[in-house]
Amino acid sequence: MTYYLDFEKPIQELEIKIEELKKLSDGSDIDLTQEIKRLNKKLKELKTEVFSNLTPWQKTQIARHPERPYTLDYIPIIFEDFIELHGDRRFGDDPAVIAGIGKIDGDPYALVGHQKGRTIKERIYRNFGQAHPEGYRKALRVMKLAEKFSIPVITMIDTPGAFPGIGAEERGQAEAIANNLMEMSLLKIPLIGFVIGEGGSGGALALSVCDKIFMLEHAIYSVISPEGCAAILWKKNSDVGVEDYMRAAEELKLTAQDLKKFGIIDDIISEPLGGAHREPQEVGKRIKAKIVSVATELIKIPPDELIKKRYEKFRKIGNFWGSSNRRK
Repeated sequence: MTYYLDFEKPIQELEIKIEELKKLSDGSDIDLTQEIKRLNKKLKELKTEVFSNLTPWQKTQIARHPERPYTLDYIPIIFEDFIELHGDRRFGDDPAVIAGIGKIDGDPYALVGHQKGRTIKERIYRNFGQAHPEGYRKALRVMKLAEKFSIPVITMIDTPGAFPGIGAEERGQAEAIANNLMEMSLLKIPLIGFVIGEGGSGGALALSVCDKIFMLEHAIYSVISPEGCAAILWKKNSDVGVEDYMRAAEELKLTAQDLKKFGIIDDIISEPLGGAHREPQEVGKRIKAKIVSVATELIKIPPDELIKKRYEKFRKIGNFWGSSNRRK
């Protein structure tokens, strides 16, 4: 059964009506072909209108959609012979991060990515995609292994943020993230990142120091969630509400379209009408095609030049206005 977001209610009503007409026409003498065809055309037009005018808050809801494909959903579509690797060799294994080696069209690649979990039991097991320090250390261990054998690394980012619990802090959460940022910036292999859902805070950044970073059309990528931003900026005597979240999402400029304009990401991968959860196979094929085309170019670049280009890429992000060049 398809899960519909609030702004998709008109689409839901029309799809239910079409299904009812199909059931009515099956095994009966009533020919409803033309009416079904007319409603399908109307449905497509409605979807186009709705998904062409999404607000940042609505895109946030799609990025968090419970049926949205996760890293484990994309692996069988993109990779052959994928072998998952576990543990950070220091503390333990973190199910919130998937890491391993596989092949794409016969060529070896390493993969690290967040995994939120589908069912309630799995979400608890995966900690809702919020990684502990051992998750980021596991990711770095696999990236270092990939460097040893000159294998490109693919990262898939989909997390509300790194886990802020006491245990995680005691085991060095901040250090683990900071170490990933430093080590990834110096890896002598191609790094290709994909924000497939929710890219939140340092938890996302720890897998995002890549030569090329891409976002799915309805993914989000920001320093903080809209809810967290609203609570910090506008919470007074009463709790913040949906209107505050909408305002925060707008101000954060967290959509793929905004981030492409700012030069934070390199490109946007389009999603099927209605979102990636409508046609995960198609989205997986689009990600795979992007991996192959980009990796083919990055592999040709000598390691030292690759690191230099990566450094320059991140140095160009953002603007600074000094005392002699202050924004008017």
